Amino acid sequence: MDYPPTRLPGRGPGWYRGDLHVHSVHSDGGLTPAELAAAARAAGLDFLATTEHDSPAEPGSWGEVGGDDLLVILGQEVTTRTGHWLALGLAPGQLADHRHRLGDPAVDQELRGVRATGGLCVAAHPHAPYPGGELAYPLELFDAVEVWNGQWSADLPWNADNEAALAEWGRRLGAGTRTGRWQPAVGSSDTHLPGQLGTPQTVVHAEELSAPAILAAVRAGRSWIAESAAVRLEFTAEAAGRTAGIGERLATAGRPVELLVRLSGLPDGCTVHFRTERGKEHRAPAGELVRWSTDAERTAFVRVEVRRPDGRALALTNPVLLG
Repeated sequence: MDYPPTRLPGRGPGWYRGDLHVHSVHSDGGLTPAELAAAARAAGLDFLATTEHDSPAEPGSWGEVGGDDLLVILGQEVTTRTGHWLALGLAPGQLADHRHRLGDPAVDQELRGVRATGGLCVAAHPHAPYPGGELAYPLELFDAVEVWNGQWSADLPWNADNEAALAEWGRRLGAGTRTGRWQPAVGSSDTHLPGQLGTPQTVVHAEELSAPAILAAVRAGRSWIAESAAVRLEFTAEAAGRTAGIGERLATAGRPVELLVRLSGLPDGCTVHFRTERGKEHRAPAGELVRWSTDAERTAFVRVEVRRPDGRALALTNPVLLG
């Protein structure tokens, strides 16, 4: 088998964990596809995306390493001179041309080409601290934004570059959620070396374990980001007898909104931060169940950050939309 299947049988609606940014020895990574697949299973992942720099997945290298318990999504890291982006859900052999820069009309053509075959375009590590790594393109060009990139150290997977990316993405949410044109956040390891895979990981609520379903859920914002598979989170909003989850819109009928966060697998001393278009509105000690209330007149969305005692992120959600 040259290429892995795009759908795994018998895996219906549910939450699936995966890593959307992974490199192997076929670009500048240090692990073979078989080693990456083994690491994905060890990290508790259901899917991963192979994203070599400016080259398609090597025929035959991924076809046999997935299996019934691990979905492999074909992709590419498009490494331009003014920032990198991920093309996810590519057809076998499909390649996006990386020879463009900010202001070049060719970037729009390449983005359209990925989307035309059902693919997803993700702004990668927008504040990466090296020449060409910092994203100069507007975030609005893309379908999602990688706000958490774990490449630099598995021991310290959250740093100032991720904090800057999260802040920039968060500032744009208010206007975007009101117009219906907002870019969901994702987190990826950007694995190059052993010990990095799945730190962090994107947890997606999809209709099935298939490449189209995973990408559709990411596009819709039905996902959150975890440092590891040990972290468990459920975030819902309730109003007027209705309930909505992450990435969904809650019709509040002008009634107060109760927000509930259920957590497990956290170290001691963590805090939960509720963020809205007004910024950080409420902070509480993390526990099995954390509650807060607001209303749609006050904000168009609420999202959650779970932080360690030293301030590092442990989990981040996309917003619940209020209307």
